[in-house]
Amino acid sequence: MEAGAPDARPDARSVIEAVRDGRAEPGHLAWFAKGLASGRVTDAQAGAFAMAVLLRGLSEESRVALTRAMRDTGDVLRWDLPGPVVDKHSTGGVGDSISLLLAPALACCGAYVPMVSGRGLGHTGGTLDKLEAIPGFTVDVSEPRLRALMHETRCAIVSASDRLAPADKRLYAIRDVTGTVESLDLITASILSKKLAAGLGALVLDVKVGSGAFLPDAEQARALARSLVDTANGAGCRTTALITDMDRPLGLTAGNAVEVAEVMDTLTGRAATPRLVDLTCALGGEALVLARLARNRDEGAAKIRAVLEDGRAAERFGEMVTAQGGPADFLAAYDRHLPKAPVIRDVPARGTGTVAAIDTRAVGTAVVHLGGGRLKGGDRVDPRVGFTALAAPGDRVGPGAPIARVHAADKAGAEAAIAALQGAYRLGDAPAAAALVQEHVT
Repeated sequence: MEAGAPDARPDARSVIEAVRDGRAEPGHLAWFAKGLASGRVTDAQAGAFAMAVLLRGLSEESRVALTRAMRDTGDVLRWDLPGPVVDKHSTGGVGDSISLLLAPALACCGAYVPMVSGRGLGHTGGTLDKLEAIPGFTVDVSEPRLRALMHETRCAIVSASDRLAPADKRLYAIRDVTGTVESLDLITASILSKKLAAGLGALVLDVKVGSGAFLPDAEQARALARSLVDTANGAGCRTTALITDMDRPLGLTAGNAVEVAEVMDTLTGRAATPRLVDLTCALGGEALVLARLARNRDEGAAKIRAVLEDGRAAERFGEMVTAQGGPADFLAAYDRHLPKAPVIRDVPARGTGTVAAIDTRAVGTAVVHLGGGRLKGGDRVDPRVGFTALAAPGDRVGPGAPIARVHAADKAGAEAAIAALQGAYRLGDAPAAAALVQEHVT
C-alpha cells in the first residue's frame, strides 16, 4: 500500500507509516495491538512502530484507542459486586509500601479492591516482592479465586496473569531493547491496558517526582500524569493523579520484609510512620471520591484515616494475608513470622551535621545490590535485606546518630551497602520541607 492511500485493510507497514506521518486512526492501532498479541507483527515491525510513536507521538484519541486495544487483546474482567471496584497505581519509588495500607483501608470504606501489582523494577521496590516476604503468601491466583477473594475480604493484591493485556507484555520487551522506553504514549498504554483489564470503575494514580522517581523531572512527571488521567478517563475509567515527592524514601525503611514490618507497625499503631499514613489518606481520599463513597477528598481522607487508626484496616489486612495463604496469626505475630537478616549494623554518617539531601535512587540501588531486588531477570530476591531507621532531610546525624541501619546477608554485603548509603546522603544546611503531595491532576 502506498503512503497516504486509504487503509481499508491495514497491515503492519501501513500502520507504521500512518503513525510516522501523524495520521494514525483508531482502527490502525486496534489492528496493530491484535497483531502484537497474535504474533502477526514481527519484532522488527514492533520496534519500528515503537520508534514511530516515540518520535511522532499520538493524539489523545489515538492514545485512548491504543490503550483500549491493548487491554482487549486478553481477558477483561467484569464484576457484579454490591459496591465500586477501585485500584491505585504508583509509578514506583523507594520505601513505598502504600499499596499494603491502602488496599485494606479502601475495602473497609466500602470499595472492592482487586489490586494487580508488579515486582521490583530497577531501583524501585515491588509490591509483590514485599508481600512474598510473608511466609506462604501467594500472589499468583486464578480468576475464580480472585473473584472469591472479593467476596471474602473485599481486597486482594495479586500478580497479572499471562492472559491480561498480552500485547503489552510483547511491546514492553521490544521497547526495552529499542531505546523507546521513555515514550509517554507507550508508558501510558502499558500502565493502563493492564489496570483497565481488571475491570475498574475508578483509579487513583501516584506519579512520583524527584531523585528516586522513574521520571525525576517535574515537567516530565506532570506530562505523564496528564497523559494517564486523560487516557484513563477517555477509556471510561474515572481517574485522578497525585504528583508526590520522591526526593527521599517515602517511609523509614527500604527493602521487603523490613517494609512489611513498617506497614504492620503502622497498621497496629505500634509505631506509625506519619508520611505513610498521610499519603495513604491522600490517595484513599481521592479514590473514595472517584468511587462516590465520599463527597470530597477531605471527607474521603478522614474516612481512610479513621479505619487506619481504629484497627479496622489492620484486621482486614490480616484477613487478606490468611486468605492468600499467609499465617493465620500474622496480625498478632508478624515480628515472629517475617524473616530476619543475619547481619545488622548501624550506618554511620560521614561527619556530623544535618541531612541536606538524599540521592534516593542510590538508596534503592543499594537495596538491589544487597539482594533485595533484581540486577537481571530471573534473579532471586532475598526478602531479609534492606535498610531501617533511614534518616530524613533535616535530621541531625553524627556520632551516636547513624543515618540508617543495614540488614544484610553477610558482612561483605553490609560493608558495601554502608559505603553506598553514605554516598547517597549529603550533609549541609537544613533544607526547606518538601510537600508530600505536590500537585493534583484531574
